[in-house]
Order: sequence, then structure tokens, then C-alpha cells
Amino acid sequence: QVQLVESGGGLVQPGGSLRLSCAVSGVSLDYYAIGWFRQAPGKEREGISCNSKINGGGYYADSVKGRFTVSRDNAKNTAYLQMDSLKPEDTAVYYCAADWGHWCDSTTEYTYWGQGTQVTVSS
Repeated sequence: QVQLVESGGGLVQPGGSLRLSCAVSGVSLDYYAIGWFRQAPGKEREGISCNSKINGGGYYADSVKGRFTVSRDNAKNTAYLQMDSLKPEDTAVYYCAADWGHWCDSTTEYTYWGQGTQVTVSS
């Protein structure tokens, strides 16, 4: 059974940083691409970035480019989303998702999804 569990969300002031983790169980992260998404209240889900064995940070949405960084530790079976210079508009539930393969981009469709973690940016 494949499970993805996000953690690391919380309340942070504008300009602050958070690092989200996506712990994967049931499969080896080495063979999977990880996508990161977010959904704010009343808005559609937005793809932020993805990370795979071959193309690392496959893409970054314009809204987060230069501020967010994806990475992975295959030995720990965990992917990460480092978020810096956070803005109030980054407030959302953040999700990670996984799909088999060594490549990802903004069109990748994902098979497995985590439950999400809330990020709130507010003073």
C-alpha cells in the first residue's frame, strides 16, 4: 500500500520560511516522481513543482519561482519542498503526489496523493 504523508506546515510570518516533507511508504522513491501542489480556499488546485531522479526540479510555477525549491532524499524515501520568502498569497493546503517514472513536468499526472498540510502566512 502506497502512502504519502506531508508534514511541516504551520503558521509563519510573511518573509519567513518553511520546509515541507513528503514521506513515502510502500514504494521506493527512487523510481517515482514527486509533484507538489497547493489549493487555497475558493481556488483551483495549482501545480507548484515536481522532482524526479533525472530532471531534479522539473519545473516551478511562476508564482513560486526563485522562492521555492524541491529536493529529495531517496535513502529516507522523503521529498522536500523548501519555501522561502513566503507571502500571504502562499496560504493554502499543500499536497505531494507520486507517479512512477524518472521524469516529470507540469503535465505529469499522479497516481498517489497525500492528505495535505496547511500553510498559513500571516502576521
